[in-house]
Amino acid sequence: MLGFFAPWLVYSTVLVLHVLLPARDVSGYVRNADGQPLRYRLNGPLVLLAVLALYAAAVHRGVIGWDFFWDHRWKGLAGACTLGLLFTFAIVLGAPAAGKSLAAELYLGRRENPQWGTLRHRVDAKMVLYLFGAVQLELNVLSFAAHQALAYPGEASPGVILYAALFSFFVVEYLLFEEVHLYTYDFFAERVGFKLGWGCLAFYPYFYCVGLWSVADRPDPHAPAALLVLAALVFLAGWLLSRGANLQKFLFKTRPEAKLLGVLAPRAICDGEHRLLCNGFWGLSRHINYLGEISMAVGLTLALGWPLDPWPWLYPLYYLALLLPRQADDDRRCARKYGALWQEYCRRVPSRIVPGVY
Repeated sequence: MLGFFAPWLVYSTVLVLHVLLPARDVSGYVRNADGQPLRYRLNGPLVLLAVLALYAAAVHRGVIGWDFFWDHRWKGLAGACTLGLLFTFAIVLGAPAAGKSLAAELYLGRRENPQWGTLRHRVDAKMVLYLFGAVQLELNVLSFAAHQALAYPGEASPGVILYAALFSFFVVEYLLFEEVHLYTYDFFAERVGFKLGWGCLAFYPYFYCVGLWSVADRPDPHAPAALLVLAALVFLAGWLLSRGANLQKFLFKTRPEAKLLGVLAPRAICDGEHRLLCNGFWGLSRHINYLGEISMAVGLTLALGWPLDPWPWLYPLYYLALLLPRQADDDRRCARKYGALWQEYCRRVPSRIVPGVY
């Protein structure tokens, strides 16, 4: 039963640490019913560091092994799925109906930005869900990679090491830029239901590392060094597009005249009420950050050194399935909100995701 409840223990620990550890108190993009920006407590990097320290201490004392989450991966996945379902029913059925069918509201949610607690110990549902997913994902990546190294002593796969290093960078960098993500689609457009709740508690931490599920029990595939270099370059190029675009938009919304990296001045079109950024990353395509996310997923898949294995490719394929409909939905939302201004932006930036292609 320990394996089944392992993610429950991790999430409980993350929640306690998130509430008790020092945090930055910041305003987000979303506003409440009174028109005031919602406030958030941000301490993701500190929480992750504390959890990893507890993980290392448990291994040092012989309570668990470095590959604990690999050994109990199926039980852990079952426990996370169960918790995700319980959370979905609790968060949705505990809120007033939003006017859609029960099935639609269970999937998409009823409440947009639920928060609980006092000013000092506030818990935002979306923020803590993403923190749960990020911490458990990092534990899974480290544990799965540790299993490969322990199973083949002296022959640890450079590809698995690279994959673990890039994914760890992805998680740490995500938490370091928590405030930037308060201005992204998830926080201003989505409600909290099965998609977001079960997604962060079960799908995000267990599916994102699907590549390691496939190869962590195999010997080093002796992938050519050129493939590993290519994987790192594709990942870093994707990170530059994703992080650069989100950071440029964050600066534009919080400090409209600020230059990106002190160099790129923003250029916008306006209609007297709204302003749309149309240069830099956002002059390449209307959703250039989505291309970055997909590219990072491809780089991670290539890093494993098994390019003909179909299972690791489920990760980038998932991003395609997620982001293509999201792009269409976001374009519709922007068309309703900005009207003729959005039409002008689409004329200036015709590409939706891939510049000059799509």
